[in-house]
This record gives sequence, C-alpha cells and structure tokens, in this order.
Amino acid sequence: MTVPHSLYLEKMMNRAILLARKGVGKTTPNPPVGCVIVRDGEIVGSGWHKKAGTPHAEVHALGEAGELARGADLFVTLEPCSHFGKTPPCADALIAAGVGRVYAGIIDPNPRVAGQGIERLRSAGIPTFTGILEQECRRLIGPFMKQVLTGLPLVTVKSALTLDGKTATATGDSRWITGEEARRHVHKLRAEHDALMVGVETVLADDPQLTCRLPRSAGDPLRVVVDSRLRTPLDAQLFRLQSTAPTLIATIRQDAALLAPFRALGAELVFCREAGGRVDLADLLAQLGKRGIQSLLVESGGVLAGELLRQGLIDRLVLFYGAKLVGGEGRSPFAGSGAGKMSEAIRLREIKVRRFGDDLMVSGYLREW
Repeated sequence: MTVPHSLYLEKMMNRAILLARKGVGKTTPNPPVGCVIVRDGEIVGSGWHKKAGTPHAEVHALGEAGELARGADLFVTLEPCSHFGKTPPCADALIAAGVGRVYAGIIDPNPRVAGQGIERLRSAGIPTFTGILEQECRRLIGPFMKQVLTGLPLVTVKSALTLDGKTATATGDSRWITGEEARRHVHKLRAEHDALMVGVETVLADDPQLTCRLPRSAGDPLRVVVDSRLRTPLDAQLFRLQSTAPTLIATIRQDAALLAPFRALGAELVFCREAGGRVDLADLLAQLGKRGIQSLLVESGGVLAGELLRQGLIDRLVLFYGAKLVGGEGRSPFAGSGAGKMSEAIRLREIKVRRFGDDLMVSGYLREW
C-alpha cells in the first residue's frame, strides 16, 4: 500500500537515505540501507548497514531505540528482509519489537524475495507503506538492483575534460586537467565501487596505481585491466605497489609462456571471448557480475570508453570539467564514429552539477535502474 507524501514522511526518509549513503561501497553483496525510528516526532533510533555479514540497518536502529521502538514509526530505505542469510530476518525483529508503522522507500527488487517482508509485517498487523522517496531509494541500490536482475554490474564511466571537451592535448598530456579537490573526490568514487577498470593504453601512458588514497578508506576496489594482447608492463605500479585488492587482467591470449610472468606477480588472468580481435566487453562484464561485482568504475581512455558507449554498456557518466581550454586537435573522451545527427545523440537523465573549486562535476544516467 502506498501513502501520500508529507513533509514529515519525506524528512524522515531523507534521514534514512543519508544514513544509507554511509554504507555505499561497503556492503556488497548486500545493498546499502538506512533506517530511523521516530516516536512523537523525535528520532529515537537510527542505523545503517555497515558491512555484509553484520547486522542490518533495522537491527542497529532497534538496538538504539530499545523499548521506545514499541508503537513507533520506522522508516527504512529498502523493504525489510524476510529470509535467513548471514543474519536473521529483519521483518521478524520489527514484529518482535512491536513497531507501530513501517514506511519503506522501495520494495526489494530481488524476484525471490520481493514483497515478502512487506507481507509478513502486514500479516502481523503492522501497517506498512511503500513508495516514500522511491526514486532516491532506488538510486541508492542501483548496483544491487542491476546485478540481481541482469547478472551485470552497474557501469559508471568517469572522465576529466577541459571546457572544450578534451581529455588530453594532441601530444597526449593530461596531467592535470582538474585541481586537487576534484581529484580527491575521484578517490571517494573509487571507494564507493567494487571494481575499477582501465584499458591497457591507460596503463602504458600513465602507469596508474588504481588505488583509493583516502585516510579512512575500507580498501581498494578490484583493479581490472582490459589487455587483449597482454601488453601490460611487468614493472607497472599495479604490480609493484601493495594494494588491498587483487589485479585482474582480462585478455584473449592463453599462451602459457605469456601468462606465467603475470601470475608470478600475483595477477589473476580472466579469459574472455574475442570480438574483433579484442576482449568482448559484454563477456567481461558478465564474468565480473558472476564474481559478485555490482558496481564498476571505468577510468579509461577514449577507445575503451567509446566501445562501451557504442555497445550500450554504460549506465552512468561522471564528467569533471577543468576550467581550461586546449584548443586544436586534443583527444575526446569517447573514440569512434559517434552519432551522425544530433537527433541520434544519447541524452542523459537526472543531471546533477557540483562544484569543486574552479572545476565542475556533471553526472547523469544513460539508463533506468
């Protein structure tokens, strides 16, 4: 049952959403979830899911509220679970605590469990409502939703551009387009994703570390290099610098003599189907999805990003614009022929603009999840 929005409902669900965001990038294979318990207009309990295998948001909120939860309103961004996993069902905990009403932002998209938690609460006589700030709650669990429904990770392509749309000069120089504040936010993006992917050309040109260099980061994302012909240098920083995450090389080569040195350095080789003499990107994404990767951040050059765009494999774009002009024949973030007519151009949805010093970040979605 849905309920009309009110300032009270939106305010409290917004608080739950803010809590849920604290868990983004830390809860896979579970989605991030936030919860608040409200009695007489005051929040008496709050919590968020902090890590897979640990108590869910509702349990943290109930523990904080104690007896004050009885008869209170509970706001949660995602339908309370109804099944035993690594933790008991949250729906049962809410029933035992005697909460008065439950407001859920969105029903669980997993077809195996969708609606069962809501039904269990209603069967126990607890009025339960859905659809409060539904779109905002849906975006919170986008990676979880896509992986559950399609088996594929949600793909975000990040790029830094000058105001005239160049990712590098004609000579290939790209350091630095944006300032330190914008670059720090890129590390926050890395912390929020399960995996970080680049093409071998980026490794050859920039020798990146592909780590998350934030003081309180939970760790590095899985590092993925798309390297069809195994051209990644064996002395690359990916292998020399310590990381909390493994390095995965996606390739079509299976020559034992070529593979051995990479394995000796601790890299994992993933063999993909071939498409036009290169790694089949759709096959690679499917393999990442099977590994439980729900969110993938791509920080590549124009060739890889352009091919992802051409194949319709990008879900979200995050573009950082530095307050600079290159002019001339600088490089584009998406290689390839592109649209022939403006009417064929891809339109982004849910555009957001944020400022970092003199730089701008523009983000938007290419598809709905």
